[in-house]
Amino acid sequence: MEDFASFIDSIRLNVNKYLKKISIPDTPRYLYDPIRYSIRNGGKRFRPILTHLSGRANNIDSDALMNLSIAVELLHNFTLVHDDIMDNDTIRHGKQTIHEKWDSSTAILAGDGIYTIAQIILNEISSNSVLLSKYFNKTTLEICEGQALDKEFENDHDIDRKMYFDMINKKTGSLLGASAALPIIYNDGSEEQVYIYEQFGRNLGMGFQIHDDLLEITADTETMGKSLGSDIYEGKQTIMVILARESYPDQWRDLLNLSENNELIKNIYNFFEEKNIIQETRSISDAYFKASLNFLKKLDGINTEELVQLVHLIEKRTF
Repeated sequence: MEDFASFIDSIRLNVNKYLKKISIPDTPRYLYDPIRYSIRNGGKRFRPILTHLSGRANNIDSDALMNLSIAVELLHNFTLVHDDIMDNDTIRHGKQTIHEKWDSSTAILAGDGIYTIAQIILNEISSNSVLLSKYFNKTTLEICEGQALDKEFENDHDIDRKMYFDMINKKTGSLLGASAALPIIYNDGSEEQVYIYEQFGRNLGMGFQIHDDLLEITADTETMGKSLGSDIYEGKQTIMVILARESYPDQWRDLLNLSENNELIKNIYNFFEEKNIIQETRSISDAYFKASLNFLKKLDGINTEELVQLVHLIEKRTF
């Protein structure tokens, strides 16, 4: 696994190098300074890494694979810029978010510009360009639907597990599904192959998001490199909040109403630990990781070893 982690680091390094090579004009600085700041601001790059591994398993042309990977990462980056505004987050990848460093108007425009650059890079791919573009834009709309549901769900105590799973499938699962499936579309894969890769990625994304909800409570800001606890303050309906509200409605309500702001996250963590909600959440995320691996088993004649190792790497992450 150590050798595989080093291999993943090398892919991440190449993605970062390519991002730095993207030609970004100097002016107008109002648009391009925050774009440059955003796309060169680091990150885990799990989505372009997934695209690379999916493409490697199918012997995809390296240049096209890099363009697909960068388009996927820029799409992700675009969503983060806008989500940070909507969620009032102040830290991303250990640095100030764009709307915090500049302002919301600047961040909205920068996000739009980043998405446009993603489209330009995607359009540089000649093979199956229409299908790729259609799938890419369909994914973008689904991500927007997921974010809309996330905002609608805030402070809504009627949200249940099924509604939550549908929301994260759209908001997070769809892009990881696309990250795995786009190389297969480029490679003239059958509808069944595209479906299997997409479902593999979606389940991986669901596990990833639930694990992220967990880290929101159990990690620390320095390790995660982003604002922690913001989901709770914004009234987000994470799986742990839903589990607490469904199983211990009175105690959960009292905890939220009676805790001082500076004690809230600690009190919530202690509550989740005491009621075994942290362990239950881990079990749910593990089930999605297992489901993603089961989809890989449906692929005959494909070496999926690297994709399997990526799943294990993601499910064990601490940031």
